[in-house]
Amino acid sequence: MSSSREGIEPDRRRLRARVEAEAYVASVCFKHGPPDLLGVELEWVVHHRDDPGRRLDPDHLAAALGPHAPVTLRHDSPQLPLPSGSPLTLEPGGQVEISSLPAPALAAVVDAVSADHRYLSELLGRAGLVLGARALDAHRSPRRVLDTPRYAAMERAFAPIGRHGITMMCASAGLQVCLDVGEEADLPTRWAALSSLGPVLIGLFANSPVSSGKPGASTGWASGRILHVLGVDPRRTRPVPVTADPVGAWNDYVLDAPLLCVRRPVGGWDAPPGVTFADWLDGALPDPPTTDDLDYHLSTLFPPVRPHGYFEVRYLDAQDGDDWVAPAALLVAVMADPATVDAVVDVCAPVADRWLDAARLGVADPDLALAARRVLDLGIPALPRLHLPPDHAAAVTDRLVALRAALDAPGRANSETNSDTAHGRTS
Repeated sequence: MSSSREGIEPDRRRLRARVEAEAYVASVCFKHGPPDLLGVELEWVVHHRDDPGRRLDPDHLAAALGPHAPVTLRHDSPQLPLPSGSPLTLEPGGQVEISSLPAPALAAVVDAVSADHRYLSELLGRAGLVLGARALDAHRSPRRVLDTPRYAAMERAFAPIGRHGITMMCASAGLQVCLDVGEEADLPTRWAALSSLGPVLIGLFANSPVSSGKPGASTGWASGRILHVLGVDPRRTRPVPVTADPVGAWNDYVLDAPLLCVRRPVGGWDAPPGVTFADWLDGALPDPPTTDDLDYHLSTLFPPVRPHGYFEVRYLDAQDGDDWVAPAALLVAVMADPATVDAVVDVCAPVADRWLDAARLGVADPDLALAARRVLDLGIPALPRLHLPPDHAAAVTDRLVALRAALDAPGRANSETNSDTAHGRTS
């Protein structure tokens, strides 16, 4: 969802104490009010149609995108939005991303993004390029296409960790759903629900079972993308703790995370190893940070749910074609009513911390399958209230009902009873 801060002159007030930084983070990351707006961000890996293993050439990609090419790819590009208004950006490995404008209803988002998706597919298709169907690039080992100081510093910072960092940067694609924070009194419950849903929705919509750069080779994980994301650096990709004080938890997460890069007018942007933003406030770098520096630091943190003025839900794998509408609709449906939000917290509580199990096993795990059934039972009846376009409404309902039926397929029929018994629960 395109940020409302775009086009605004950066705030460059100096920050000299942790309490100042905490107040600023609270003000920009948690904008309270009725939950009226939502949006999505869709990413895809890009391949050559005739040879998906061939490397992307930056000039070829820029020519294909024409006036929509981001300035990170072609510095003199006008970077025009797509016809229905979605801005287009690129990830370091050449993955394309379109971000919807905020809208009051999912139906409007689906209409606009679907039109821009078709336009983008046709634009790339004329240049012999296609959008990938999976959330990991199975055909090429990860390599940067964009040459920017930020991404060069990121690659160097992640290199000691191993393959996870470069894979996340250059070979993965996600689906992000953006929802308003809501009223201040509802913040802890909405935060808990969105976070607790993570393992369940990862399991239901996992779409990256193949190894990066190894066509046909399975990772053994339902969502290899989540494996790589969580493996990058736990201080910037782990889930933010679910507490009664989400603002305090996010402030600690932000300020105690190490700097990923430090912007400089010339030279590399590498950050001093291990220096956190809190250290910078305490004088670890020559000049005290500004609020603009803190905004930039926030953009280098990648937890599954990221407060960004709204909640940016980042844990879903990219989906094939229009399949993104189903997970987005399910998430929006269960978050639309306070009673359903409360119920989500309850049904997901037993699996709320099982992120890696969800990425590895998906809903093959009986406890995750049980929670998934209960989430679908909450979400499917709420779908009509979203007023999706008829063709999408039918496709979404059919897909979610099929997922629900699959969870009751032979071999799973007794899993709810077995799971309840294992946890000492009785009806």
